[in-house]
Amino acid sequence: MRLDLLAALSGLMIALQARANGELSHLLNNGLEAAVVSFGSGLITIALISIFHKGIKEGITNLRAAVEAKKIPRWRLFAGVLGGTFVAFQTQVVPIIGVAVYSVASIAGQTAMSLYVDRIGLTGGGKKLISRRRIAAAVLTVLAVLVSVWDRIDAKNLSMWAVFFGVFAGAIVGVQRALNGQINEYSKQSFATSLLNFIMGTSFLAIILVIAVIANWSELSPLPAGPWWIYSGGALGVIYIAFSSTIVQHLGVLTFTLFTVGGQLVGSLLIDLISPTNGVNVSAYLVTGIVMTYLGVIAGGVGSSRIRKPATE
Repeated sequence: MRLDLLAALSGLMIALQARANGELSHLLNNGLEAAVVSFGSGLITIALISIFHKGIKEGITNLRAAVEAKKIPRWRLFAGVLGGTFVAFQTQVVPIIGVAVYSVASIAGQTAMSLYVDRIGLTGGGKKLISRRRIAAAVLTVLAVLVSVWDRIDAKNLSMWAVFFGVFAGAIVGVQRALNGQINEYSKQSFATSLLNFIMGTSFLAIILVIAVIANWSELSPLPAGPWWIYSGGALGVIYIAFSSTIVQHLGVLTFTLFTVGGQLVGSLLIDLISPTNGVNVSAYLVTGIVMTYLGVIAGGVGSSRIRKPATE
């Protein structure tokens, strides 16, 4: 299958994961606990896969050798912490603004941050030129956020803080993708990269949740009985990280982000039409914002140029 189609499928998974995690957060009335459950279920999923997937053990061995040889800094192995932070924001924001607005906001953050990480070559696949077209794509997607929420910018209908955190969550993903690209370059096994991400992310979220409970900032709630799909966020995350950590090395972070826009926006729009969160409606402004985001994809194009750099790491 073509890499661009896989990237679009990855975007659809983000929309589905957002809906599942948002609903779980709503039913638990605890976004942080929902994030732990989501990431924890993903860890269980990838751990079970590792039992039957010999390549995962090989990938961990390759990565350990790369760290010992100082080919990759240890701090880059903590990309999963960024993933955990992203899911924590996701579980808090989606119940407030819905999947579609959240998707547009997070895409704006991803696109803007991708310009930077592509330019400095953080993906491990080489630096990439930042053309005027790519800058135009980033600007257009940021403007799409404002258009999408234009009819809802007031305290009663929309928390602009939630939109801001959606943008920030997207920026986090832009960095995480780049770090995962470098990790995958040395592990040579995308599922090994996923396992590392879920170990780091689950551990980070669990520590934060324990601290919150001890400090009486949060209370644990019993897990709801259903529907079953509210627990699918972790499994979707496993597949998504495996896809993204491989594809990003070949397409670059910005190009990969632009391709995922299609799948994510179409998926999020359908979700908000078929199974919306409470109080969420699809307006003409939102549809216009989605169209603007597609124009951003066209403006950015699909090509990218590399700048060769010496192997200093």
